[in-house]
This record gives sequence, structure tokens and C-alpha cells, in this order.
Amino acid sequence: MLFPKKVKFRKWQTGRRNPLKLAHPDTRGTKISFGSFGLKATSPARVRSNQIEAARKVISRTMGKTGKMWIRIFPDRPYTAKGAETPMGKGKGDLQGYSVEIKPGRVIFEVDGIGEEVAHEALRKAGSKLPLKSKVITR
Repeated sequence: MLFPKKVKFRKWQTGRRNPLKLAHPDTRGTKISFGSFGLKATSPARVRSNQIEAARKVISRTMGKTGKMWIRIFPDRPYTAKGAETPMGKGKGDLQGYSVEIKPGRVIFEVDGIGEEVAHEALRKAGSKLPLKSKVITR
């Protein structure tokens, strides 16, 4: 799974969850830069590192030994959770992992070196592993 080597702050504040502000399209990372096919987000979400890993595994299994894949996102935002049946109070929960905030329009994965049908199938399967709506795009 992806996670940062070192962080400046171990726990972050939760941040805004206003759906109107989250729905603004992303301005960076919106075009295919490396491969021929890509998976583009069409809705906002916070994607955890284990979800990225699940999507990466699906793509690599569907592609086989041919082709190359790029992951265009990196989870650097820590998220915390309190234990089950823990009373309120007594501080913030322990660190559970890392996530990345994705806005609509961001390219998440790119693939190259495989046929169009295989690429579409691999990226479609990967999109179903993520907690957002996505579409397959071509260069």
C-alpha cells in the first residue's frame, strides 16, 4: 500500500465536506500524460490507500505481463478512527491510514502498451473498486 515516508503532522483536521465546493472540477492532472488510456474521476471522493492498491492489483492482473501502468495519485492525508464501543471524548482517535482527496476531472490511473479492449476492461474493473464514479478516456 502507498503511504508517505515521513509526515510533518501525524494527525490532520478533518477538513471541509461541502459538496458544492468538492464538486468543483480539478485543474491539475486532468489530461493523460504518460499512457494511451486513463481512468478519470467524474465525482468527488476521498480514496484510501487500500482502495488504490485493490484497483492497482485488478489492472495489473487484467493487463497480464504486457503493458505499463501509472498511478497518478498519492495518499498523503492521514485519517483517524476511534475504537469500537469507545465513549465520546478522551481525544482524537489513532491513525488508521492515509487517503487522497479527489475532485472531478482528475486522472487516477493510466495504462499503455495493451489493446484497447483490454485497457477498457482493466480500467472499468479498477473504477468499480474505487468509491467514486469514473470513466475510461483515450488520448
